[in-house]
Amino acid sequence: MRKIVILAICACFSLSTFAQTKEELEAEKAPKKAEIAKLKGEVDAIQAKIDALPGWRTGAFGTIGGSLSEFNKWYSQGTPNLSSGNIGVTVNGFANLKQEKFFWRNALNVNLGWVKFDDEDNPTDNSDFQEGTDVFNISSLYGRNIAKNLAASALAEYRTTLLNNFNDPGYLDLGVGATWTPIENLVVVVHPLNYNFVFADNDAIFESSLGAKILVDYTRQIGAINFKSNLSTFQSYESSDLSNWTWINSFGYTLWKNIGVGFEFGLRSNKQETLNFETMNLAEGADPLTFDDVDNELQSYWLLGLNYSF
Repeated sequence: MRKIVILAICACFSLSTFAQTKEELEAEKAPKKAEIAKLKGEVDAIQAKIDALPGWRTGAFGTIGGSLSEFNKWYSQGTPNLSSGNIGVTVNGFANLKQEKFFWRNALNVNLGWVKFDDEDNPTDNSDFQEGTDVFNISSLYGRNIAKNLAASALAEYRTTLLNNFNDPGYLDLGVGATWTPIENLVVVVHPLNYNFVFADNDAIFESSLGAKILVDYTRQIGAINFKSNLSTFQSYESSDLSNWTWINSFGYTLWKNIGVGFEFGLRSNKQETLNFETMNLAEGADPLTFDDVDNELQSYWLLGLNYSF
């Protein structure tokens, strides 16, 4: 009985000591956290001063997504002997020059994808990887400061595909106007004088025109997160059928060193492309289509996979 009492007293003393030790550690941790928060604020302030200095800023991040599979005599599905795959790659890069009186911003977005669906029981199907997603955007913006957050600017932007139908269609916007930069990472371009050059084999559908250009770009890195959102619109003065817009959003989260996960999705509205696609798929002998015959359906794509930041 005496041993039991002694053991109980020792156990209570141990619990009391542990509780006291935990409280002491918590008390010791609090000022350390406050000190870290203070140091982080000082570091952020220094970084803000560095970002405000003249000079080049460059960076890039990309996403690689893919899957490969093979089935052999898997009779529960319609194609029991099947090899399939999906591979996608995106790259987002920028090179920006900031000076006291002017700036020059350059951006690149590439998204390429390949798909494979090989039915080994069908000798006539295509067993190779075929082009899937195909996006190429490049832009260059020059601005001359006329106020703290306002500049007179000129923009050149080119959009096309690389793997299939290069420059058919291709779009080149050249215009002048103003650029507003309300915060460090946000750029709003408004160019009321812009010419949209359209390059394509089918001149009856694709037509160049004069119009207004609006571009909004937000690019930022917060710790392990890379983020970019780019909206590019053209409003034709001649006809709304010649207008178009593209909105691309890219996210990257670094998990280990420069490797992480990435996600990108894009939306587009372009009635000229819709009419061209419907015309190419018309039955032989059918009457030609016009813009009034087609609906301007929303185009979209997305990619999820591994991410690498440069």
